[in-house]
Amino acid sequence: MYDGIGSLLGPGDEMEVFFFGLPDVTEMRDVVKALEAGKRREIAVPEGLYEAVVDADLLVVHQCPVNEELFAHAPRLKAVMSCRGGTENIAIDEATRHGVIVSNNPAHNANAVAEYTVGLMLAETRNIVRSDKALREGTWRRTYPNTKAEIREMADMTVGIVGYGTIGRLVARKLSSFGCRILAYDLFINESEDFVTMVSLDELLRESDIVTLHARSDRALIGEKEFAMMKDNAYLINTARSYLVDSNAFQKAMDSGKLIGAAIDVFEKEPEIPGFYRKYDNITITSHRGGDTINSYKDAPKFAISNYLSFLNGEPLKFWVNKKELSA
Repeated sequence: MYDGIGSLLGPGDEMEVFFFGLPDVTEMRDVVKALEAGKRREIAVPEGLYEAVVDADLLVVHQCPVNEELFAHAPRLKAVMSCRGGTENIAIDEATRHGVIVSNNPAHNANAVAEYTVGLMLAETRNIVRSDKALREGTWRRTYPNTKAEIREMADMTVGIVGYGTIGRLVARKLSSFGCRILAYDLFINESEDFVTMVSLDELLRESDIVTLHARSDRALIGEKEFAMMKDNAYLINTARSYLVDSNAFQKAMDSGKLIGAAIDVFEKEPEIPGFYRKYDNITITSHRGGDTINSYKDAPKFAISNYLSFLNGEPLKFWVNKKELSA
């Protein structure tokens, strides 16, 4: 917060930072789940926050709950700027009732996730993690699950991006330097770009050697039907949401050899992972690290303030959550 916002403070501006969180990562994960389930009233705000917001014009938060009571303490509050994409921790209806703008930042860690996604593609297709593990165990390994299918360079493969929003576009731009063919599917976007061809989901699945997921959806997008459409010896990358892939269908695709490999960074019941993941040599699994960079943590609050300052200067506010309601 200090690093991201400090340089944007003007003469007379003041900022006070409160810590919200728990030292135990597992316990904090449970708090986040409760917030995402809409239980912000059950979670205490940091001590002193109610007193601090009495004179506050802006409130910038990440996961801290912004409950109904807080607005009653904040007569001067103009806006709540969230550093993350989700707004479950914010009482948006109450904010609207008090005339307070709510803005979020769906792209807060987009570049970090995009970089990580490309890294997982390289790690899985070129067996980087498996080679490292074998050497540490004293083995100079020469063959891998994808050896018979032929280990290929990115330039020789087609990558299909499911979900062509901020992260999907960044992945495409980074992949463009590899010289691979890039396909993309998005429910709301149809226009192709110089190095990306927009196609239907069915065509993407049939044509892609690597399928990477970056969509927002409330249901699984990849199930038995979709796995059946995919190329034999294709790879699946998921750094988005675990529920985008039907778990049973994924296991069947791995058991049958339909997929030559996969790289997964997100799981349904973190920190637990499904037991069957461990039995496969051709899955790279990581502990939800896609967005975990110091850059994303600094850039998110910096964007929040920059976004609001631009708004004060007459530019459109980006990611204005309750614009329609406040306009009414």
